[in-house]
Amino acid sequence: MSCTYATVLAPLAMLLALSLSLEAESAAVPSSTSSTTDPQGPLKRIFMKEADASNFFRRRGRRGAKSQDEINAEQRLVLAADERKREFHEEQRNEFESYAEEDNDEQDESTRVSTEQWRQFHYDGMNPPQENRHSV
Repeated sequence: MSCTYATVLAPLAMLLALSLSLEAESAAVPSSTSSTTDPQGPLKRIFMKEADASNFFRRRGRRGAKSQDEINAEQRLVLAADERKREFHEEQRNEFESYAEEDNDEQDESTRVSTEQWRQFHYDGMNPPQENRHSV
């Protein structure tokens, strides 16, 4: 029983100590430096003032209207994706067509060879051998 009291009492004591600690109340960085209030150079493009940031998110909600530049950029992305899909499918079709053509050529060659072998086997010597009966 004393073991369960100890396991319950230890976390409670830790929680009480952390809640009463002054150091745990805030973790703010002092803003006495002038470089954080007015950034220079490339940082000026990254950071914006707090009022501008809150207005940005307030102005652009989920159903906020998009600017024409945003619409154009999204349209360019969609068109680029469509072009990549079209090129991929065209390449797949070309590969299949070349495979089918090679397969047909191999079958034609196999048929020609087996027909020639059949003619040579059944040739009786009475008529001259014919290379191709259909070319008459």
